[in-house]
Amino acid sequence: VFGMRMKENITRLGGEAIVVEDDWGSAVTVDKVEQALKDHPDAKILAFVHAETSTGAQSDAKALCKIAHENDCITIVDAVTSLAGSELRVDEWEIDAIYSGTQKCLSAMPGISPVSFNERALTKVKNRKTPVTSWFLDLNLVMGYWGEGAKRTYHHTAPVNTLYGLHESLVMITDEGLENSWARHQKNHEELRDGLEAMGIKFLVDKADRLPQLNSIFIPESVDDVAVRATLLNDYNLEIGAGLGAYAGKVWRIGLMGHSSRKENITLLLAALKATLGK
Repeated sequence: VFGMRMKENITRLGGEAIVVEDDWGSAVTVDKVEQALKDHPDAKILAFVHAETSTGAQSDAKALCKIAHENDCITIVDAVTSLAGSELRVDEWEIDAIYSGTQKCLSAMPGISPVSFNERALTKVKNRKTPVTSWFLDLNLVMGYWGEGAKRTYHHTAPVNTLYGLHESLVMITDEGLENSWARHQKNHEELRDGLEAMGIKFLVDKADRLPQLNSIFIPESVDDVAVRATLLNDYNLEIGAGLGAYAGKVWRIGLMGHSSRKENITLLLAALKATLGK
């Protein structure tokens, strides 16, 4: 779903999108990407989703960035679900442009998007030959607002209260330790996985590519998708996600993100799901 949103942005801006597709629930096949870049030597950008929230699959961002640079492409990476939940090393992997969201594993209020651009990406931004069609998203203007250069320029009014909330969430992540946050998400995923598999419930994504913070599981046969989710919400105050796109009505998506990735939540969900399915 979110990879296709990237494609939608490209086509709306007049670009040509070369789509490298894999089955839903699979990580991006690195060899396919490499071949696509060889087949299209005039490609300028490799854009991909690191952690696909619609399926719970995680792709190899480090390998994809390496291949992109070997083929003279810069990278644009969607890290909305991976930031603070999975290993993500922006500088070490030489990710050029990357964006995320505050509402996932950072557990902050939604509405602002952390971004990062390295020198390779900024060089491209500063040397573009046509103006950005969106005034609000013109990075040359935004960088002036951030204070680059001798003179700071006004661009917009920042969402101050939301930024204070983000700051507090980052303090909490720092107190825990980023690597410890990654490890906590993985440990809690494994506990959830063991409980679900004990009920005979299967996962959509192969173990090697599975996101610990977004667990896509197949809905058992003859079970009413909507009724189960409604019972969990109304009787237990638990909300699990419906399937999206190709897996609508076929899977449930269980988030274990940020502050919600806790043992007591897993225990409650497993007990509630077992009782609900038993009915």
